[in-house]
Amino acid sequence: MKVTDLKPNPGATKRKKRVGRGTSSGHGKTATRGHKGQKSRSGGLKDPRRFEGGRSTLIMRLPKRGMRGQVPGAIKRPEYQTVNLGRLVERFPEGGEVTPELMAKAGLIRKAGGRVKVLAHGEVTVALKVHAHKFSKSAAEKLAAAGGEALTLEAEPGEEA
Repeated sequence: MKVTDLKPNPGATKRKKRVGRGTSSGHGKTATRGHKGQKSRSGGLKDPRRFEGGRSTLIMRLPKRGMRGQVPGAIKRPEYQTVNLGRLVERFPEGGEVTPELMAKAGLIRKAGGRVKVLAHGEVTVALKVHAHKFSKSAAEKLAAAGGEALTLEAEPGEEA
């Protein structure tokens, strides 16, 4: 048996109805659409998924929610990748300097190119010198209390917002 020998069972397939191919076909002239009217025209049917017979559609009745997309020319606020102090201590238990590049290598942030904000969740047990673009107030206090430092980096103009 070959692939070319395969065919559907008898009666499993139905021929496509070819309409508008002459009167002797039985489906000529009006091509099963009847006479005149909106439904006989091309594109004549209202979309049943949205059209509700003239009343206000469901989409129009429900309120808008969530972000609606950016207005052209709007200023885009920079996005920060966040890291908690507890995670930094887990990955760098010996202390020392921690940069966004090291955080990316350790898998704490997705990419080293973006901006980083350090948050205070977790206990700081070692002196860490952390370089980041932003720190929460309590994160900076916790680092200082443990003998570490919170060093703020300046965002470069070409850096991802």
